[in-house]
Amino acid sequence: MTDAGTRPWLAQYAEGVPADIEPTDETLCDLLDDAVGRYAGHDALDFYGATTTYAELGDQVARAAEVLRRAGVTAGDRVALVLPNCPQHVVAFYAVLRLGAVVVEHNPLYTADELGTQFADHGARVAVAWSKVVPTLAGLKATTELATILAVDLTRALPLGKRIALRLPVAKARETRMALTQEVPGVPSWDADVARSRPLAAGHPRPSADDLAALQYTGGTTGTPKGAMLSHRNLRANAAQGRAWVPGLVDGQEVIYALLPIFHAYGLTLCLTFAISIGATLVLFPRFDADQALEAFRRRPATFLPGVPPMYQALADTAKRTGTDLRSVRFAISGAMSLPTPVVDHWEAVTGGLLVEGYGMTETSPVTVGNPIAPTRRPGTVGVPFPSTDVRIVDPQDPGATVEHGDPGELHVRGPQVFQGYWNRPDETAAVLSPDGWVSTGDIVTMDDDGFITVIDRIKELIITGGFNVYPSEVEEALRKVPGVLDAAAVGLPDGSGGERVVAAIVCAPDARLDPEDVREATRRHLTGYKVPRQVFIVDELPRSLIGKVLHRHVRDQLLNRPGQR
Repeated sequence: MTDAGTRPWLAQYAEGVPADIEPTDETLCDLLDDAVGRYAGHDALDFYGATTTYAELGDQVARAAEVLRRAGVTAGDRVALVLPNCPQHVVAFYAVLRLGAVVVEHNPLYTADELGTQFADHGARVAVAWSKVVPTLAGLKATTELATILAVDLTRALPLGKRIALRLPVAKARETRMALTQEVPGVPSWDADVARSRPLAAGHPRPSADDLAALQYTGGTTGTPKGAMLSHRNLRANAAQGRAWVPGLVDGQEVIYALLPIFHAYGLTLCLTFAISIGATLVLFPRFDADQALEAFRRRPATFLPGVPPMYQALADTAKRTGTDLRSVRFAISGAMSLPTPVVDHWEAVTGGLLVEGYGMTETSPVTVGNPIAPTRRPGTVGVPFPSTDVRIVDPQDPGATVEHGDPGELHVRGPQVFQGYWNRPDETAAVLSPDGWVSTGDIVTMDDDGFITVIDRIKELIITGGFNVYPSEVEEALRKVPGVLDAAAVGLPDGSGGERVVAAIVCAPDARLDPEDVREATRRHLTGYKVPRQVFIVDELPRSLIGKVLHRHVRDQLLNRPGQR
């Protein structure tokens, strides 16, 4: 069995990929400063055609850091970011880090229940939030430590012509404006405050590489959402590993599309920190829309594109339909769900570039394994371990015992990208992170003699839909709040694109008469859209173990065997 002492996968690396990355004490702040120094006049950000150079980005970060300092943010404080992809998100991210504070990323589409649980856990007193989310956050002040909200107006980052068009007295302009922003009287404007602020004093204390940089909420291997603690060193290392993995990139010349949300660990590293590390231009999209992405291709073609399989399918289909040229994309890396071979073939036929699959988890910043950007890649596998990354495959019942090549076992990972533990949860940290740095992934895999890893099952009951994690416990709690629902189990069923769709089985209370569609709609008050079950099935009882635990795998099998579900 492969362990830290043998790494047969090195022979599969693309030419120029090192076995290990160079250790560094640089922080993410240093990474930005280096990019500002080297690429001052280059465009760092592009938002619907409005550009921000690296010099301008550095200046805005310094001003934003002063805004946060005046708001009372000090080293170690958690600062919540509740934003879609936009220039203000990038600025706020680095401004928080410059103060030695900790970024806590949140999905801006979350409900009050979902945000409230996370805010109660991390205790942030300051939030930088999309104006449309501000009313929801304001309602949390009574039950959390949140005291200050700074409102972001997405329209302030648009090109002047688009801003003017949004003010036209026509229905379409009004509808678009309402989708992007809303008035929040009495709430300080992040945009105005940053614009008029002086920069943070250059001598203000800086964070160190081992300081905490971010809390990323995840279900880990148990399904209960908790904050994974990622240090500057963790995130810096994963950006460096990603850079080493694609030796064909040219610093200062690449264009990376942020189609993935930055609030997700995958988007945070493969888009934001990775782009800054190579002086790339990061093209930001608040949400994925194939037509909008292809419009951007005509303006500023992408050269490197991280994504999930449905994105590649939609982009390739739309490009063929519209005649849009995608041949600028030399490299694309897919993650978060299985990558079907037909999607790879379709994408590569349209672009002429390479599409490879990778693997990771929030607890590893997130990437640990990837298919080589080389002829040695093997579709159907998630690839081989990244530079400076060790893996071992163990018996799930006896984690001290490794398994033979080709036999299934639980994947354990160790490397500089492995997290520091879960926020305020020492017992759960100890359950997955060993004292010598090995993290248990909860995934059952096999490894062949060349080091290629194939994921065959999940110990954890996580559902992955559209590249996002859905924790069954959250869905089940929402279902149980529906009057007449006695019990519930949420599982994932194949959706035909390599991912899963959320479905649920419910047990009705005696004499209750429930309509499955009504139950679905009722959960929308508590769940963001992608977590709402696509189907609800009424069953007489849920299969349980001898100790009363619902057997989700049995539920899944039962639902799969219903007509029309495969």
